[in-house]
Amino acid sequence: MENEIRIVSTKLLSEDQKLPLLSANFSVIDKDFISIKYHNFNFEELNDYLIFTSQNAVESVLLHKNIDQIKTKKAFCVGEKTKKLLEQNGIEVVLFSEYAAELASVICNQYSKNSFTFFSGNIRRNILPDALQLAQIQLDEIEVYQTVLTSHKIDMRHNAVLFFSPSAVESYLKENEIDNKICFCIGYTTAETLKEKTEKIIIASQPKIENVIAEVIKYYN
Repeated sequence: MENEIRIVSTKLLSEDQKLPLLSANFSVIDKDFISIKYHNFNFEELNDYLIFTSQNAVESVLLHKNIDQIKTKKAFCVGEKTKKLLEQNGIEVVLFSEYAAELASVICNQYSKNSFTFFSGNIRRNILPDALQLAQIQLDEIEVYQTVLTSHKIDMRHNAVLFFSPSAVESYLKENEIDNKICFCIGYTTAETLKEKTEKIIIASQPKIENVIAEVIKYYN
C-alpha cells in the first residue's frame, strides 16, 4: 500500500513488542544493527562495589569462571532490566537509575568514600567515569564485551527509524540516510547522536523498548 507507514527498528523485536505496531497497521522491518561479543577477562580483586551500565556487561560477567566471587559484591546499575538481570542471578543491587548521569551524581554525593569496579564495553559514554574521577573516587574499569557495528542497507522506503543506542545510530548511518524520516529514540544519549542530522527526534518517556513503540503509535495515530 502506497500510504502504509513503514517502520525500521535497528534492533530485532520480540513478537510481543511487534504486535502493537502490526495491530496499528504499520509495516515493520527489524534487524540487529549491532552485535555483541563477550570477552574473557581477568581480575585480581574487586573494589567495594560493582557498576554495570548495560545488560550486556551483566551477561558477560555471569559467564566468568569466578562468578561466585563476583556475587559477594553489591552492585550499582543503569536500567531497570539490568537491575532485574542482576537480581535474578544473585547479585544484590544497592541502587539503580535510568541514566548514567543520575547514578554518578548519587555515587559522588553519597558514596564518595567507597571504591568501585566498573564492568564496561569497548564503546561507552564517559559521563560516569569522568564524574567519579573528578570526585576523586577510586574506579577500576574492566572491559567485558565488544560492540560490533553490523550495518544493513534498507532499500525499501520507510517513514521512521527506531534507535536504541548511539552505536545503532552510527551503524544505521553507515549505509542509510535520515532524510525526512522521524527518529524515535530510547533515551537522550541516543538522541544526542542524531542532533546534527535531524530535528525530527522523539524520545521515549522512559528508556524502554515498549515506550519507544508507544511513542510511534501515539505519533501516527
